[in-house]
Amino acid sequence: MLSIYDSALDVPKLLKEWYEPEAQSNYGAYIPFVGTVRSEDGIDGLSFDIYEPILNSWFEAWQKKANEKGAVIKMAHSRGDVMLHESSYIAAVFSPKRRVALEFIDEFVEDFKASAPIWKYDLIDGKRVYAKKRSTAIKGSGILGAKS
Repeated sequence: MLSIYDSALDVPKLLKEWYEPEAQSNYGAYIPFVGTVRSEDGIDGLSFDIYEPILNSWFEAWQKKANEKGAVIKMAHSRGDVMLHESSYIAAVFSPKRRVALEFIDEFVEDFKASAPIWKYDLIDGKRVYAKKRSTAIKGSGILGAKS
């Protein structure tokens, strides 16, 4: 399950929505990761652009990996503006064994940071400024991923 929202994420609501259908599925572990916008470099928040076709393909590959381990992965991300201390990213893994879930959420979040086609902008004084120093080039992105 991959969901995109046009605002900050409602963490309690999403985690409850994700948990309830899985509560009777005999999973031994449910491990969520919640990413929040932190105060740094004088920003008021962050803004995100998403290229959904590539994100969907990337996520489908991770779903397949999860299914091979008997696990389920869920993810939500914001598009547009998210202010300080609000959430822009949530991921969760449900699995029969805790070790699978612990390892999987770590690998998933790290690969998300390195590979997901999501562009981050700082919000400063009402303007969007590309957050180049806090962005990661997407592997295989050619000229778009070149560092200057």
